Amino acid sequence: MNVVVVESPAKAKTINKYLGPGYKVLASFGHVRDLPAKDGSVLPDQDFEMLWEVDSASAKRMKDIADAVKSSDGLILATDPDREGEAISWHVLDVLNKKRVLNGKPVKRVVFNAITKKAVLDAMAEPRDIDVPLVDAYLARRALDYLVGFNLSPVLWRKLPGARSAGRVQSVALRLVCDRETEIERFISEEYWNISALLKTPRGDEFEAKLVAANGKRLQARSVGNGEEAGKLKALLEGAAYVVDSVEAKPVKRNPGPPFTTSTLQQAASSKLGFSASRTMQIAQRLYEGVDIGGETVGLITYMRTDGVQMASEAIDAARHAIVDQFGERYMPEKARFYSTKAKNAQEAHEAIRPTDFNRSPDRVRKFLDADQIKLYDLIWKRGIASQMASAEIERTTAEITADNNGQKAGLRAVGSVIRFDGFIAAYTDQKEDGEQSDDAEDGGRLPEINARENLAKQKINSTQHFTEPPPRYSEATLIKKMEELGIGRPSTYAATLATLRDREYVTIDKRKLIPHSKGRLVTAFLESFFTKYVEYDFTADLEEKLDRISAGELNWKQVLRDFWKDFFAQIEDTKELRVTNVLDSLNESLAPLVFPKREDGSDPRICQVCGTGNLSLKLGKYGAFVGCSNYPECNYTRQLSSENGGEAEGGAQNEPKNLGTDPVTGEELTLRSGRFGPYIQRGDGKDAKRASLPKGWKPEDIDYEKAMALISLPRDIGKHPETGKMISSGIGRYGPFLLHDSGYANLESVEDVFSIGLNRAVTLIAEKANKAPGGRGTPAALKALGEHPDGGAITVRDGKYGPYVSWGKVNATLPRGKDPQAITVEEALALIAAKAGKAPAAKGRAKPKAKAAAAEGKAAKTAAKPKAKAKAPAKTKKS
Repeated sequence: MNVVVVESPAKAKTINKYLGPGYKVLASFGHVRDLPAKDGSVLPDQDFEMLWEVDSASAKRMKDIADAVKSSDGLILATDPDREGEAISWHVLDVLNKKRVLNGKPVKRVVFNAITKKAVLDAMAEPRDIDVPLVDAYLARRALDYLVGFNLSPVLWRKLPGARSAGRVQSVALRLVCDRETEIERFISEEYWNISALLKTPRGDEFEAKLVAANGKRLQARSVGNGEEAGKLKALLEGAAYVVDSVEAKPVKRNPGPPFTTSTLQQAASSKLGFSASRTMQIAQRLYEGVDIGGETVGLITYMRTDGVQMASEAIDAARHAIVDQFGERYMPEKARFYSTKAKNAQEAHEAIRPTDFNRSPDRVRKFLDADQIKLYDLIWKRGIASQMASAEIERTTAEITADNNGQKAGLRAVGSVIRFDGFIAAYTDQKEDGEQSDDAEDGGRLPEINARENLAKQKINSTQHFTEPPPRYSEATLIKKMEELGIGRPSTYAATLATLRDREYVTIDKRKLIPHSKGRLVTAFLESFFTKYVEYDFTADLEEKLDRISAGELNWKQVLRDFWKDFFAQIEDTKELRVTNVLDSLNESLAPLVFPKREDGSDPRICQVCGTGNLSLKLGKYGAFVGCSNYPECNYTRQLSSENGGEAEGGAQNEPKNLGTDPVTGEELTLRSGRFGPYIQRGDGKDAKRASLPKGWKPEDIDYEKAMALISLPRDIGKHPETGKMISSGIGRYGPFLLHDSGYANLESVEDVFSIGLNRAVTLIAEKANKAPGGRGTPAALKALGEHPDGGAITVRDGKYGPYVSWGKVNATLPRGKDPQAITVEEALALIAAKAGKAPAAKGRAKPKAKAAAAEGKAAKTAAKPKAKAKAPAKTKKS
């Protein structure tokens, strides 16, 4: 009997069926050990020795694997076919060697790109050894990320309070988003005019032609810059006679693109389906690991972390047969298409993402998949089959026309295209993101019959004014595309990088566009000023290339670390002498448009509007940066630093308290105020005054006495529960509106529900929440088993109505936004459970030690895990 180690239990079950009774397949549940999240896990002074730690859940799994290996004939490592998969196999083998259980038994490494019986059996027939250069590249990447994160982040905490972290790839991706925002802010719009003529052929057909030349001068795009010039050209065309100079019909072939890579799948899923990168990878993981199809678990797609663009030869043959069956003989080209990757060193799984069986069309598997799974599978199947289909045949017609007005001449052009044969377009067409230029941007619709030398009748001259627009903000899709173009990051890192930027609240997403938060712009400006080299695009791309060369066996991984650490450590040491005043002076200049927005009255935006003499400047507080007056404490003007609030005028208007009325019970005044974390309601004065931040979506100008009283009076008692006799109340907490009953919480859909919900509806919501808790009738199925809690009981990951969460006993803790449920570790789960339960993580079980900052975040999470029943101070609800 041979022991086979894979990564997930879902794969283990399926592969065990394929291999039969001679094999025992066990799951490692991803990585079995990692660097402890504390200083000293990588030791540069000891030639970058790395101190690994096995968590309690992984220790139990490794014991099971070790026990099985003791009585086995050999070990087969069958983790995923990429750098991370190779590293997991290396970790498993290293732990087993330290346990001394192998005793000379054969150890082999196998990789398969799809979880199908043929793929697995073929892989088992061709074992190999662990790829040492691939492991070295993993070790180098892991060490680099650790050294940057655990040395640069503390500098941010000391010099820039409120900043959360910095990372080798994360900070460069953030810089891209912030640089684009700066471009938008500094963009100066320019006027231009487009001029066209609506013309009619002798046969009575109308079409539009655009002005492209006048008086012997070729007109470039946006070359007509004002209304006066446009008026002269329009007058020329109004009185002109029109003759067709030439008509050219040119056949054009358009070829399909290659099958999906990780990045192109994420881009297409964002453009066509609106999926985030993390969501795309979660769904793809399920399609890869297998879905129950008529009683059999089948992997529907090949491995989804890859930068390869070529399909296996048998897949190409299958695709060509499916093309004939689905579309007809004409849609299959004479020869198969072959694609080559643009990546310098495609170190991931080398085959593109494709269906494991092209005969499984989306219609055939639709009933076995949920709504999101079928959408993504449909996209992958269509892109895969389109990559082997015939070219689309398009006829592009261009008509050149002369307008003659008493010797003054102008040239016009009409362009149209007709699809003569749709080819691959019958299966798949690309969709452009907002702001991207389409390949057919200049093509009009189909032109009528137009013949050379014939006269045309003028119907109407159109002259339209336009203004240039700033470059569009990045979406997740266009940011991934840009990162790939620059060589920043790798396929397996894109989703995690974007999730980190959201989790750290460095960026927000509005209408699928990434908008840098003020704290994200502060971090970027700080790093650009004092760690310039490490956020440069070329430097980061060069480091990625070195990692790829390590994986190819061309560079020594420790020498790469030595070269990096020498300069990086010196830069870190230099910042110890850096004074906070130096930091603020630098940020005031680099972020001037954000810190000192222009005023409508033209006055100096750096002078305080309240006292008239003080200078405004960035200030650093416990919760981050804000704008304050140099005359403090005589002048207590402050303004929240935010690229979202549009500048100082609003802050200045709200800085002085606005009296809204008097509380009839306490007799205290209600005022609307503005603090460094935004507008809030205050009742009374002094340190005991009650305060409540405005909920998301509430604007200061809409606040009246009734709304202020309703907000300051929270929590609101709704009524006693008919079964328990205990009061049900509603309130607004850190995570939104909620119901509170008997120390349990249920979410409300909107802030308005807090003030209007009745007792019957509240009881219903509480009952529904109870039924969804573990043990209730509606308990969701576990997505992943993490192991035993140190205090006893299983820890699982489940998917609920409001997203994935960690469950242990009666404790349910929602995962941070953007966190991949399949990537959650037992340590992260223990921290979330402890925060939710209101106690520190259990000490036993060898849970990973945390860095000081991580402990601080855990403490904050513990405080904020439960919705707040009472609003205490603006600082406590700064997200509002």
